[in-house]
Amino acid sequence: MKNYITLLIFLMTVISVSGQNIDDSFSYKKMQKDLSLFKEIRARANSGLYKYRSKKQIDSIYKWAENKIKTAATHRDFYNIICKLTDYEGSLHNDTSLPKKTQEKLEKENYGYFPLPIKWIQGKWVINYKNKGIPLGSEITAINDIPISKIIRNLYKYYTTDGLNITGKRTGIRKHFSKYYRLHYGQVNTFNIVYKDKNTALSKTISIEGISYNSSYKRFTNRHSKPYDNLYYLDLDTSQKYHYKGLDTQTGLLTINTFSMGNETTEEHKAYKEFLDSVFTKIKMTGIENLIIDVRQNSGGSDPNDVITYSYVAARNFQESRQAWIAFNKIPLIRHLDINVPKTLRPFGVGKFNRHFQQRFPVEKNGNFYLSKESSEMKKRIPHKNAFKGSIYLLVSPEVASAGSLFAAMVASNANSIVIGEETMGGYYGHNGHTSLSYVLPKSGIITDFSIDNIEQDVSQRENQLDKRGIIPDYIVPQNFKDFIKNIDTQMRFTLDLIQENQTNH
Repeated sequence: MKNYITLLIFLMTVISVSGQNIDDSFSYKKMQKDLSLFKEIRARANSGLYKYRSKKQIDSIYKWAENKIKTAATHRDFYNIICKLTDYEGSLHNDTSLPKKTQEKLEKENYGYFPLPIKWIQGKWVINYKNKGIPLGSEITAINDIPISKIIRNLYKYYTTDGLNITGKRTGIRKHFSKYYRLHYGQVNTFNIVYKDKNTALSKTISIEGISYNSSYKRFTNRHSKPYDNLYYLDLDTSQKYHYKGLDTQTGLLTINTFSMGNETTEEHKAYKEFLDSVFTKIKMTGIENLIIDVRQNSGGSDPNDVITYSYVAARNFQESRQAWIAFNKIPLIRHLDINVPKTLRPFGVGKFNRHFQQRFPVEKNGNFYLSKESSEMKKRIPHKNAFKGSIYLLVSPEVASAGSLFAAMVASNANSIVIGEETMGGYYGHNGHTSLSYVLPKSGIITDFSIDNIEQDVSQRENQLDKRGIIPDYIVPQNFKDFIKNIDTQMRFTLDLIQENQTNH
């Protein structure tokens, strides 16, 4: 879950800016001023600026942006430039948002949105909605004479992931495709769609009218794959957040769909700890040899739920972070912070947070400020007395992010773990997370939000693990087309078959 630890002050009311339409004209001078400020914010406050890109690469994309605004003409043009810069850095906690009033105007638009949900299945974008125009499961190859592959690449900038990951971008695009298409290409009255019929593989063309913003999301809500992938899009109640069941005398299934269970002070967290203790006591008593841990819907949550869970499956002493640092010891450019406090009073309100940062990151090295060894993230931890010692089968997906991917990365580090599924959007070796800052660009009203802690996770080197990427499974198993049509869990079936095979071989 993006921004899983956020300073409360930055969740206050967004500063009200002019409620322009996104396609209104926007002057070069205003773009120039906001772009210059955006660049300064990233350089002074964002510790992740060079985490995945070299200085030469970052300088190059800002040169591109400086040239791009010379021909840009509208707020939408400028928003797209800022989105491109934000995404290029490579952090799933980076966000670029439109001003509230501009977003509200988008939501009231009654035409111009692509009418059909789509989903990435085995290398193809297919129709994910039962309708009279294009058969369910048909492959989209082009829209308005533009290949779908090019369209998707143009939309990647709207959904950020860690490092060079793109599987997570496909996850974000499947829900927001209609909105992202409108943001990049503008409002469109008619969509000329080229598709391949799933039954004949013949290319066909059909023209379909655009629909409203709200209708596009209603259709996504009623998508064909809803029975299979709905948990990722819900505000989960307690019964949906986590559960355990024994599958047979040798295999158990632990499902953790979120780590949003509060912190040590909350009753929900305490209940979760009791659940874990009960489950792993039972596992130890009954002699379970295989444990499937399913975190495929887990997009994050709160500390310390992730590390406490890991203590029950850890095979080593561990800590949440090997190190973490930020780029400042006093919040820079406070007059542009996205907080509902008069500018003249902001130094007083921000002061306590500066003191917090200075206490939490007391060690300065080369102009950066490092996490105290006394912090909870650096705390040395040992496996729980009931820690599971059998074979772990970890199920992951592109939805796994933030605290979810930190936990999954630590489990993947275990010698007794096998990882199955698809690459996570959250990074394996590290990420930018914890505390987030929000700034407003004053001329455009665009809000830029990013996490400031540059974190190195306590994980091992894995032979198949690529740098600057999410967790790479030992067995890459996407849902296949046949199972998509029937809403069958390809990955769980593969896992159960693998366990059976391993047991037979032993």
